[in-house]
Parts: sequence; structure tokens; C-alpha cells
Amino acid sequence: MPAYRDRHTRPNALPSVPAEAALSFLKDTKGTLAWTARDLADTLKINRPEAKQILAFLQAQGYVQPARSGEPAQQREPARGTNDWITTPAGETVSGATPPRFTRESVEQALVALKDRINQSNKDPQAPFRITDAVAFGDFLIPDRARVQSAQVGIRLKRPEDLRRRRDSATEPRSASDAQAERKFLRDLRAKSALLNLRPYADWMRHRTHRDVL
Repeated sequence: MPAYRDRHTRPNALPSVPAEAALSFLKDTKGTLAWTARDLADTLKINRPEAKQILAFLQAQGYVQPARSGEPAQQREPARGTNDWITTPAGETVSGATPPRFTRESVEQALVALKDRINQSNKDPQAPFRITDAVAFGDFLIPDRARVQSAQVGIRLKRPEDLRRRRDSATEPRSASDAQAERKFLRDLRAKSALLNLRPYADWMRHRTHRDVL
């Protein structure tokens, strides 16, 4: 899902929210019977018009549908007086949602352990990268969930030499070997925990509902 755009949508009507951010919200809805446009807006920190644009796009892709049966999904509108939506199986698949099977407490403990590993790594002069930002997000941040999925954690990495030179390595071309080294570093930092999914940092992660790990 590259962007909020299709042939029926004007470019100047598009919300300034990356597709990955919308998919992160859909992933959070796994195990929820229904949700609202306000839930989408609150999670992604956007206004209601933007939320409506995103919903229209997601519905056109078959990723969401109004919480109402009896007619084809593409023809449905939310029931009068309600604003309830559901995430379709296609939406769950494209967002990478999995059945919630962890307790919130276990995910919280895994994040505490991750913070300790980050601090230890940043103190290690031999470490190939420095971790300059880490934000966690996911359904574990929703208070009423009895079971949750693994926490998503965006990790920003910088080479020590780039920090010394005050240079942003993210703006420079990354070689295949650089990307491989970063993936290995994140795997090691994850420490084989099924409770965490570490991924490269992106600015949208901090703009949506999240928790700072550093």
C-alpha cells in the first residue's frame, strides 16, 4: 500500500499521513469487534476530515467496512447514528495483525528489558551503532485489552562516526552491507523476544500514539 492515492482521488485532497501509519492502526484493531473514526483520529493524531479521507481509501481497498451486514461491503454506509467500522480479513493481513496472545504486563516487562539493553549498547564503545531514538506502539497501549500483540518498536540507528561528525547517515545512500548490518544489530537487540518487533525508525511512529523507550 504505497500511498493514500487512487485514480479517483485528487492529490490535493490526500491526508499527510503515511500508509504505514494507517496500517499500524488497523493492526491495533485486531480482536476488536468495532471501532470508530474518532479512534483512528485519536491514534494517528489527525483531524476528523483526514480520518474520513483515510477511511474512504481503506474502504476502497477492501481493508475496512462499516459495521453493518446485509449488502455488499463496497455499498455499505455506517448505520444511521453510529460511526462504527470493522477491519476486514484483508485489512488484518496487509497490516500484519496476529492473534493477541500476550499479557500487557509481559510486554511492559519486555520493554523495560529492551531499555536496559539499549543503555548497555550505547555505553559499549565497540558497538557498530548508537541508538538515538526508540518509540514503542501497538495495542498494548490500549487500556481495555486483556490480551495484546507484540509491541512494535521503532529504532533509530546512527554510526558513531556520523555522530562525531554531526552527520545524518539516514540522508545518505545505504549499501546492502549497511542494511544487513542494521538488521543483524536489531535482531541482537531484540534478544529473541517474541514480545517485541524491532524495526527501523520512521517519523510517523512518533506522530501517532506511542511510548518513548529511551
